[in-house]
Amino acid sequence: MLKFVIRRLLSTFPMVLLVVTLTWGLIRLAPGNFYTGERVIAPAIEKNLRAKYGFDKPWYVQYAKLMSNIVRGDFGTSLKYEGQSVNEILRRTLPVSMTIGLLAYILALSIGIAAGTLAAVRQNSRVDYASMTLAMLGISLPNFVLGPLLVLLFSLVMYWFPPARWDGFPSRSVVLPVITLSAIYTAYVARLTRSGMLEVLRADYIRTARAKGLDEKTIVRRHAMRGGLLPVISFSGPALAFLVTGTVVVERIFALPGMGNYFINANLNRDEPLIIGIVAFTSIAILLFNLLVDIAYAFVDPRIRY
Repeated sequence: MLKFVIRRLLSTFPMVLLVVTLTWGLIRLAPGNFYTGERVIAPAIEKNLRAKYGFDKPWYVQYAKLMSNIVRGDFGTSLKYEGQSVNEILRRTLPVSMTIGLLAYILALSIGIAAGTLAAVRQNSRVDYASMTLAMLGISLPNFVLGPLLVLLFSLVMYWFPPARWDGFPSRSVVLPVITLSAIYTAYVARLTRSGMLEVLRADYIRTARAKGLDEKTIVRRHAMRGGLLPVISFSGPALAFLVTGTVVVERIFALPGMGNYFINANLNRDEPLIIGIVAFTSIAILLFNLLVDIAYAFVDPRIRY
C-alpha cells in the first residue's frame, strides 16, 4: 500500500504540469488579451503593457518562466486585480468554496445513502418508487434552475434566508447554496447506493446471515452496507473534488466570494495567472481525492489489495 501511495503521489506532479501546459496553450490560442476592451488603445501603450507583463518575449521564454514559478509554488500576480497575487486570492476564496462544498457533500451523503438503502431494502414498494422519482428529479434539475427557484420561494416570498450574502458558517446564508449544490449529488448517491445494496443483498453471505437468524437491521448495517457502498465511495472522489473546487454556478447565483466566482471573472477578463492558478489547484484536488478513494477501497473491501 505504501509503495502504491508513493507512486501515485509522484505521478501527481507531472499530471498537474501537463494540465497547466494545456491550459496555457489554450489561453494563448484564444483570440484577444486582457487589455483589449471596447476602446482601442494606442500602439505605444500596448507595447508598454506587453513589455511590462513579459508578453513581448518568445513563447518558450514565457513558458519556461511560468513553469519555474509553478515549481516554486508561485502562480504570479493577477492581471486584473492589481497588486494581488494569485496565491492570496486562492487563500481568500478557498475557505468559502470549501465550506459550501463540504457541507453539500455531507448533506448529499446523509440523505442519499439513507434514501438509497431504504429503497433497496423495500424494493418495488412505494418508498422505492418515491425515492427514485425524487432522485431523477434531482438529476434532471440543473443548479442554475434550482438556485433561482429556491431564492424566489425562500428569500423573496417567505423571507427565510438571504438571497445573496456571505456571513460564513454557521449562518443562514449557507443554507440555500448548500441545498442547491447538493441536490444533484444527493440524487446520484441515492441511485448508486440502491444499485450497490441490491447487488449485495442477493449475495450468498447475506443469505447465510439470514439463515443464521440475524435480524434485517443487523444484516443491512453490519454486512450489506460495507459492500453496497463501494460505488458511492468510487463516486465520492471526483464528486468531492468538484464540490470543493467547482462551485462556479452556485457562487455566481448567490454572489459568494468563492473560487468559482473568481474563475468566471478570470476567464472573462483573460486573467492568465489566475486561470492557471485555479486550474492547477483543481487538478491537484481531483488527483488527491481520487487517491484517497483508492485507499478507502482497500479498507472497506478487504479483497482489494494494491
